[in-house]
Amino acid sequence: MAAHFQDYLLHLADNALILGQRNAQWCGHGPVLEEDLALANNSLDLIGQARLLYQHVATVRKDGKTSEDLLAYFRDVPDFKNYTLLELPHSTALAPTASGERDYAVTIGRNFLYSALMVLVWDGLRASSDAQLAAIASKSLKEAQYHLRHAHDWLLRLGDGTDTSHAKMQAAIDHLMPYTQEFWTASPMETDVVKTGLGVDTGALQAHWNALVDEALAAATLKRPAEGGFVSTGKTGVHSEHLGFVLAEMQSLARAHPEAVW
Repeated sequence: MAAHFQDYLLHLADNALILGQRNAQWCGHGPVLEEDLALANNSLDLIGQARLLYQHVATVRKDGKTSEDLLAYFRDVPDFKNYTLLELPHSTALAPTASGERDYAVTIGRNFLYSALMVLVWDGLRASSDAQLAAIASKSLKEAQYHLRHAHDWLLRLGDGTDTSHAKMQAAIDHLMPYTQEFWTASPMETDVVKTGLGVDTGALQAHWNALVDEALAAATLKRPAEGGFVSTGKTGVHSEHLGFVLAEMQSLARAHPEAVW
């Protein structure tokens, strides 16, 4: 088995967990009740994906100590391998207020960009040489397809809506798009799992992803910003300052009561 297979599984799991945690922050704060429930369900899907992947890591390690709870709640910032895009606040501001500034356009933009990728990734992973990962991919693909439809519909509503909603959606895309460069920058773990047939080459998916994104942006009367600038490095463990706050909120109860059982 590839030397970096566990890291690859953690990368997939951390992506799902951190975005699930971020989307869950809308619970009780959604713009309308239906959206409050929709994002809660989205979060449950993502956290369910993370659980399956963490459980698989525990199986692969065979050390009798690793568990999904240990991986989710007792690792620190450098141990997480999620894309930086997914840990960003729900705001275009670099330093949101402590009260938790939320911009729904940012949430929708991020969910659209990530789901457009994961529909392709999960589809490819159904052919993984690891049978358990292939099974997880088959289940997760259906969920990602729903997430993409939901985000795509709202992208159109906001982008091709009022002047205000259009401006907010354009600002969100301008803010988020640079972070997607990390999708296409291969890391050692990705190169390793592709060689052994365990993972998929995200670089080979870029043209398809571009087509999906460009078509949706055009329909939403939004402009795609120019590429360039700093390429984020979350999947290699070098994160923004925001992940620490996400983990502090998510892990506080488990760390305060490490022996608790439910």
